[in-house]
Amino acid sequence: MPTPPVTVVLFGATGDLSKRKLLPGLLHLYLTGLLRDIQVVGTSLDQHDRESFVEFARAAVDEFAAYEVKEEDWAEFEKLLWWSPWDAGPGGLRNVVKKADEQAGGGHRDRLHYLSVPPKAALDVVTILKDADLVARSRIVMEKPFGTDLASSVALNKELHRVFKEDQIFRIDHFLGKEAAQNILAFRFANGLFEPIWHRNHIDHVQIDVPESLGLEQRASFYEATGAYRDMVVTHLFQVLAFTAMEPPTALEPRAISEEKNKVFRSMSMIEPRDVVRGLRRVPRHRRRGPRVRDRDVRRAQVLRRQLALGGRAVLPADRQADGRGGPHHLDRLPGTSALDVPAWVGGR
Repeated sequence: MPTPPVTVVLFGATGDLSKRKLLPGLLHLYLTGLLRDIQVVGTSLDQHDRESFVEFARAAVDEFAAYEVKEEDWAEFEKLLWWSPWDAGPGGLRNVVKKADEQAGGGHRDRLHYLSVPPKAALDVVTILKDADLVARSRIVMEKPFGTDLASSVALNKELHRVFKEDQIFRIDHFLGKEAAQNILAFRFANGLFEPIWHRNHIDHVQIDVPESLGLEQRASFYEATGAYRDMVVTHLFQVLAFTAMEPPTALEPRAISEEKNKVFRSMSMIEPRDVVRGLRRVPRHRRRGPRVRDRDVRRAQVLRRQLALGGRAVLPADRQADGRGGPHHLDRLPGTSALDVPAWVGGR
């Protein structure tokens, strides 16, 4: 069944995530009939008007949509796109959302605020939504990373709850929407071949690799402020790690799965600097663009091949169980095996 009428306010509407995933995804949901009654209001620090934002969105779906967009389909969807300049402030955003609602027929429409912004900008967006009186009948989607460390995450969560109730907040890791990640639980627990041998007596270690294919040309400012470790390791990779190491949940529902994942996180040892291989990415002079990519090597605190080995000094200690009660965990490594095997090619780079 299609969802109720909704107006999506997309913060960071001209960013990389929006271009690659969000705009093509919204168009796909519209064309499949799952989000037919939708309005999309974009805003970001980039200078646009409604016409140029529509052009930006069309270029994004042409490049990244997994299907060919027909002209008649785009002609319908582009009428649903709106733009609110960031410097127009809360009043400008409220007026554009009101216009979008009126074009859709008015009435009581749900609102979905998607924050595709860096952690340092999240609280500013929440304040704008409060001042614009766009909190009622709304939900807010918080992209990762949520804060920059534990202290900032706790502070952000506290301030967020001053404006939104917990049941209005959806914290998302879009990596978990990938089919390969979603299939891990079925691969482990619903597979009669692998479930019985997913055990420390049969598994030496698990290595998680995420090859990076994107360059820094459009993301240098993000990586200088956030870094690859916060962007990938403690978000995407830790979620995959939890799916890989968790015990069977009592039910296939969010609370039960979160409980088992948190047991894994509580059992993780600190990652020692000596276990991390850092890389230096050199940007060729002809590819350096923008004020944030300066005439120097761009350093990234990047773990080459971004590998996490279960057990030993890397993640799960051999003398602690995932629930913290002690005793061997079913994925602890066998006695005498190596704790972390760094590929030979790493040392030569």
